[in-house]
Amino acid sequence: MKTVVIGDIHGGYRALKQLLETANLPSKTKYIFVGDYVDGWSESAEVISYLINFSQDHECIFIRGNHDELLYNYLTTGDKNPMWLNQGGQSSVDSYSNLSKTKKEIHIRFLENLTNYYVDDKNRLFLHAGFANQHGPQHEYYPNTVYWDRTLWEMVCAMDASLTEGDDRYPKRLKLFHEIYIGHTPTTRVGFDRPANFANVWNVDTGAAFKGAISMLDVDSKKIWQSDPVYLHYPKEKGRN
Repeated sequence: MKTVVIGDIHGGYRALKQLLETANLPSKTKYIFVGDYVDGWSESAEVISYLINFSQDHECIFIRGNHDELLYNYLTTGDKNPMWLNQGGQSSVDSYSNLSKTKKEIHIRFLENLTNYYVDDKNRLFLHAGFANQHGPQHEYYPNTVYWDRTLWEMVCAMDASLTEGDDRYPKRLKLFHEIYIGHTPTTRVGFDRPANFANVWNVDTGAAFKGAISMLDVDSKKIWQSDPVYLHYPKEKGRN
């Protein structure tokens, strides 16, 4: 079975639809989404509805992102955290303003059922952001670390590329898994408009919330598919710029 991992979406429904329809992958494909489905462009509710429908015909794993948790808090408690609103949350509030109560409840269940991380049978870890505990994400004292942490990505970006696992200085976290796939921090911040790899960490967030595309990576062949830059699908919007 082919396995692909899809980066941050941030309300870019049209770009997500373009990406998946253009790729036209075989029916026996596993899709792993690393979170941040919402907050940014104007169609967060449409993204969630699309993913719910998509999962009825495809094998999917949906990982929880920090923005998904913030939206869940809003939908269940009405909490409009000002920082969240300024970081894309207002677009989600607007997107959900005309959604029926029944559909909102379906979306709430979807958000409740997201998983914090996933490890496949080849010992590849998939999570939204990272982890700090040297024994793995399951040992984090604060479970939400896995969808907020940036230290894992910052560490591998700064590592000496010549380090090997046998070196005493090689990070213990990296030895736990064959490969690690994340989103959360756009690769565009370090000069890449495609999924980027340092050590055994692959980052598939290519800045969809800003000027980048939504990206999908085949975890075996490392083939990449990308939408058009998401902002081109929403020419009258500013996104999170």
